Amino acid sequence: MKIKKDDKVIVIAGKDKGKTGKVLKAIPAEDKVVVEGVNFKKKHQKANKSGKKGQIIDKIFPVHVSNVMLVDPKTNKPTRIGKKQIGDKMVRVAKKSDTILK
Repeated sequence: MKIKKDDKVIVIAGKDKGKTGKVLKAIPAEDKVVVEGVNFKKKHQKANKSGKKGQIIDKIFPVHVSNVMLVDPKTNKPTRIGKKQIGDKMVRVAKKSDTILK
């Protein structure tokens, strides 16, 4: 999976298409990422024993990695990710502007 935690991504498909956000969590085993401000769902929370009432909360759910693209740091447009060898290390590179990603 080429997208990692703290990357800035844009959603390219689904109900939140066009929204951008930072990746909060990457789940490589399921090929999913959790993006801040994207894919909110209403979750009914049960009342607990201390006497608090039940409530409906907004919860962020994961998005499949194929539905997001990395945002190019120079142009702020979606870009694909490549790899390039610099010295002894392999680094991630934005394809559009050839910028090295952290």
